[in-house]
Amino acid sequence: MTWLDTNTENCTVQRTLDLIGEKWSMLVLRDAMNGVRRFDDFQRHVGLSESVLADRLRKLVAAGILDTVPYSEPGSRTRHEYRLTRKGWELWPVMIALKQWGDRYTADPEGPPLEVVHADCGEQVSAVVVCGAGHGTLIPPEARTRPGPSARRTEPAAGR
Repeated sequence: MTWLDTNTENCTVQRTLDLIGEKWSMLVLRDAMNGVRRFDDFQRHVGLSESVLADRLRKLVAAGILDTVPYSEPGSRTRHEYRLTRKGWELWPVMIALKQWGDRYTADPEGPPLEVVHADCGEQVSAVVVCGAGHGTLIPPEARTRPGPSARRTEPAAGR
């Protein structure tokens, strides 16, 4: 079965993008990964409307990517902080890969505005694709796509 013979209705990339692929969701996740937890701080830093932020946070919580934790300031009503779950933190390499690409192709001439570095040595971190059998870092020609356990054959186009 070739790629074009494979039905993509159950594509996990598409399903992932349905959850996090919208710009504001990614920026909320970026901020959550950098320690932002409160609604007002997300709104101020990301710069989106209250209703859009509330919608994105609701979707990320429903997907199990963020969790809510109640807190209250003295004299104020109980509110909620938003914290990444394990599922949310597993998106960190994706965020690093996006940042790495952006640093290479969209940064200002002086370089990127922020760096993510190893806490122990100070060197920049990077996302790489590695072989699960320990054969090291791979480049695209060294990888193949093949049908997985839930692959379905697409219906042939009329006239083929």
